[in-house]
Amino acid sequence: MKVAIYPGSFDPITKGHLDVIKRTAKLCDELIVAVVYNPNKKSMFDLEERMDMIKNSIEDLDNVKVDSFVGLLTDYVMEKETNIIVKGLRAVTDFEYEFRMALMNKEICKDIETLFMMTSPEYSFISSSMVKEVAMLGGQVDIFVTDYVYEKLIGKIEKGGL
Repeated sequence: MKVAIYPGSFDPITKGHLDVIKRTAKLCDELIVAVVYNPNKKSMFDLEERMDMIKNSIEDLDNVKVDSFVGLLTDYVMEKETNIIVKGLRAVTDFEYEFRMALMNKEICKDIETLFMMTSPEYSFISSSMVKEVAMLGGQVDIFVTDYVYEKLIGKIEKGGL
């Protein structure tokens, strides 16, 4: 069974993330969307909220699971007994950063392979941080996230945002 892991902060999950998830799910037996928990990083949504939004967004995908981890991605990958990491790329700048990370992961664990999935062009400019910023400034972001995520995002902003 081919199991792949798509890690990220997903704060919040966007249609760009969903594009990568749906396309990757067609290529493997099981895809784990792994939400990283970093206690040193300030997120708009806590871990449970992020996982909830992802679960709601992927409920129609039978072979996609949502999980979380703390610490090194390589440790998590080995714990899940797989060796495939999937990284979504929007632009060349993403590639430069993710390529260095892939080399570091490979150095830590020789068996790990990182696959790069280009996002579809219509989502290539979307990032979670841009969605949050535009939303906090009163701009329309409903086209960049699912309806459920949009409701959660607006609700969070109305309660004081970060």
